[in-house]
Amino acid sequence: MACAASSFCQNPIPAAAWRIPIGSAPSNPGAQRTELHGGNIDDGYFQGAPVGGFGAGTFSRSERGHFERWHIKPGIHKYQDVPTNQFAVFAQPEGGAPVSMALAVGKPKDGALSSWNWNYPAGDGQYAALYPKSWFAYGTKALPVKLTVEQFSPILPDNYKETSYPVAVYRWTAENPTNKPMTVSILFSWTNMVGWFRDQSRNFDGALNQQNFNSFKTENIAGANGPMSGIVFDRLREGPVQDEWDGQFAIATLPGSGAEVTYLTTYFTAFDGSEVWKPFSKDGRLPNQALPVASSDAAMAGAFAVRFTLAPHEKRLIPMALSWDLPIVQFGGGRKWNRHYTHFFGTEGTHAWEIARTALEHHEDWSQAIDAWQKPIISDEHKPAWYRAELFNELYDLADGGTLWAHERASSGEAQRAATPPDSSTSPDSFTSMECFDYPFYGSLDVRFYGSFPLLRFWPDIEKQEMREYSQTIPESNPQHYVWVWKSLRENRIVEYTRKVPGAAPHDLGSPNEDPVVNPNQYNYQDVSNWRDLNSKYVLMIWRDYVLSGANDDAFLRDSWAAVQQAMEHLKQYDTDGDGLIENGGFPDQTYDDWIATGESAYTGSLYLAALKATARMADKLGQPDAAKEYDALEQRAAAAYVKKLWTGTYFRYAVKGQDTEAVMAEQLAGQWYAGLTGLGDLVPKEMRVSALHKVYDTNVRKFAKGEMGAINGIGADGTLLHTNDQLEEVWTGATFAVASHMIAEGLTDEGFATAKGVNNVVWRDRGYFFRTPEAYDIHGLFRASMYMRPGSIWSMEYALDKK
Repeated sequence: MACAASSFCQNPIPAAAWRIPIGSAPSNPGAQRTELHGGNIDDGYFQGAPVGGFGAGTFSRSERGHFERWHIKPGIHKYQDVPTNQFAVFAQPEGGAPVSMALAVGKPKDGALSSWNWNYPAGDGQYAALYPKSWFAYGTKALPVKLTVEQFSPILPDNYKETSYPVAVYRWTAENPTNKPMTVSILFSWTNMVGWFRDQSRNFDGALNQQNFNSFKTENIAGANGPMSGIVFDRLREGPVQDEWDGQFAIATLPGSGAEVTYLTTYFTAFDGSEVWKPFSKDGRLPNQALPVASSDAAMAGAFAVRFTLAPHEKRLIPMALSWDLPIVQFGGGRKWNRHYTHFFGTEGTHAWEIARTALEHHEDWSQAIDAWQKPIISDEHKPAWYRAELFNELYDLADGGTLWAHERASSGEAQRAATPPDSSTSPDSFTSMECFDYPFYGSLDVRFYGSFPLLRFWPDIEKQEMREYSQTIPESNPQHYVWVWKSLRENRIVEYTRKVPGAAPHDLGSPNEDPVVNPNQYNYQDVSNWRDLNSKYVLMIWRDYVLSGANDDAFLRDSWAAVQQAMEHLKQYDTDGDGLIENGGFPDQTYDDWIATGESAYTGSLYLAALKATARMADKLGQPDAAKEYDALEQRAAAAYVKKLWTGTYFRYAVKGQDTEAVMAEQLAGQWYAGLTGLGDLVPKEMRVSALHKVYDTNVRKFAKGEMGAINGIGADGTLLHTNDQLEEVWTGATFAVASHMIAEGLTDEGFATAKGVNNVVWRDRGYFFRTPEAYDIHGLFRASMYMRPGSIWSMEYALDKK
């Protein structure tokens, strides 16, 4: 098959990529748990891989071809199809009738763009994903031309520049499968969405279109075979942008020689779209009109079309780019931030064309760099194919989770902090992402303990930066009184607690409703200043980030050491019987925030043992042998108490007192999991660990849902389902991956993969939770808290495999 000389031919879709027929439903579509009474976000199964760099804002084109999910404003989730954001194709074989069609399944609601042909057949072709890339490989039932589009943003490992860019690349490959020449035209339409991301609603009912205007632009690019052409979507303003919703969008193409670009800069979205479709469906051209109008209220869109002729059996690649320059982030407290990408493009909000140009100049290099990063992992056939795909597809949340990567603005609008040199690999910018949109807390410590493994593996500088943010919070105090929601509901009276006490690691770095990073601990369901797991998890992540990033960043340890010591000292108050092991407080005082434990417990106890060991080893590294000796001695005493009070002979019971104390908890050895991955050694004897993991596999996995849904959080020792709280009877996706990782580390590799496969069955195979992996689901496959951070723990399985 010949490829047009003016463009590269793109590589085929990797065999490891996850696939679903275009516009089709999963085998058994899921929904949220009935107990939630519709309180969680549930947009249905039409989802897709997002585009957009870290901290740049993201959006998704679903597997049916519509642009539907929008996370442009940090912390805010919107889901609504925008019909005038769309691709379409015209194709006409020599001597044959023309065919023109929008490349999406299903007509828009409310009769929008009724003149367009929306009859693309569901199931004709495949949608594939291997984040950050995704593809549509269109079928030929309705089209005479074979079309594939590769979609991505330049999310690249150990890259702190392009990974932040607000840009999406669409690399179209058109192939003529016939023996006659064929005229092909690919249309790209976009809406001027400046002013659409200024409220907290979950749709665009509040979108404003004030003084928006669209303009056609063309530019000769040095070394390119032909000009760059496209449309800039802007707004009339004086000076640089000052508001978070203000800026630009742009769509552009650099098609090379032998291609004709035509355009219509402005058409109104409320009309039937005939001013686009009538000329385009006739011969693949648009009328080259640029109306000099600005909007007073009505939404406007613009489009261009790239028209070319393919010889028989010829292929051609047409690159397109979509960029947005919305440089400011503002949260509920009013504080403003400049997004990280502004280090490279400026803060004026007028650089969308420059960003698009950068993408069109480098799309080939970026595509190859992504392939080179993924190839060693996806080509390793010793690992299951489903696992290789899910590894990369679960990375989506790092960009899509309401992510903040930014530096605070001064009142003048300039950055308060010193700008990072463009070529620097480090950044003083704050980085954090949300637990999920239903629980909108930034950097939730108990959850990022699991979900931050991929950040550490591929972007260690920003992982450590987020942990530095946490280190700064440890000594802080916030005496504000909060309502303790759980206890108030339980006792039918208002119960107060203190928002933040010195020495306690916060639950989170704040909420988008307030001032994240600046004002931590917004969560108030439980009294998190007295949680038993947070301080241990903080210490373990400091140690993990040091060890697994090369064990050579001694400055990171030194900077964290005072906070680590204070965090460990804070925990000692919870050892009330003097046996060395902390005790739970009779309320849900850990990440399982509806599951009560009283006295010593397996989960928080094992985390504490690991934290003691980690602190001792940090002391060794920092030349403090007396401190190391003290923590080692305390760990030995605590470990003896742990075994004495919790070991049943085959597993470690949930807790000494509380709810379902004899339950088999899937994560009973969470501390040992971290200890094994980070070189801390044994917390309990090997034979006990293996016995406990076999018990988890036999009961929590195999005796639950026929072993097809992952590891249930808690279950009776004989496999009886327990019902004392909702979390007990859930599978937590990220916790299941953590247990699978621990199994692999202890030599139970087959069991580990079989355990993790249950999550893949529910999320990616059966229920349609792809690219919105939930925190939890029940035995019926009904979910809670979609688009969740914790499933990033699948990358801990890679760390376990590294050690084999």
